[in-house]
Order: sequence, then structure tokens, then C-alpha cells
Amino acid sequence: MSTLPQCPQCSSELAYEDGEMYVCPECAHEWPKVATASADEQRIIRDSNGNTLQDGDSVTVIKDLKVKGSSLVVKVGTKVKNIRLVEGDHDIDCKIDGIGAMQLKSEFVKRA
Repeated sequence: MSTLPQCPQCSSELAYEDGEMYVCPECAHEWPKVATASADEQRIIRDSNGNTLQDGDSVTVIKDLKVKGSSLVVKVGTKVKNIRLVEGDHDIDCKIDGIGAMQLKSEFVKRA
């Protein structure tokens, strides 16, 4: 008895494995072995305490952060409102009063 899935297009039971894909010989449909999660499910960003962050949250900075390219410093306890989550190393886009638009790492903030 085969443990391979049926073809999602034609429901054929003759599917076979080809590398990281399944292939249906009857309709030539190919699909990945591993079901991919949606973009929202893949990207879970957590603060320093492990709380899940979402767009629009307010956070508080937990460490003095030097602003690259200037002599400004974001002080401990600075409250940042209405964050936006983005892809990349610095995963929070925000505006900080007195400094302007910035990107922060989620490991240096806690949800307010």
C-alpha cells in the first residue's frame, strides 16, 4: 500500500516522488512534499519577554540604543507607538519622537 498522496488536481493515485516534489504522471501536475504555511504563520516576532508582537502595538525600549550615523541615543524606557513588523534583521519599523523613522530589533523592546 502506497503512502504517497493523491494528485490534488486529478485525484490520481499514481503520484511519485521526484526530489522535493510529488509528480502526477497522468496530468503532469507537480506539488511540493512539504506544505508551505502562509506568510503570516511563518513570521512570528516576539519581544524580549517572549510576547508575540503585531502591527500597531506599542513597545518600550529596554536598553540604551545608539543611533548609527549620529550622536543620538534612544534611552531605556522610551515608548514607541504604532510599530510595523517587517522582514529582516531589524524587524520593527517605527517613528520615535525627537529622532524620527527607525528600525529596531525585537530583542531590545518589550510590549507595553
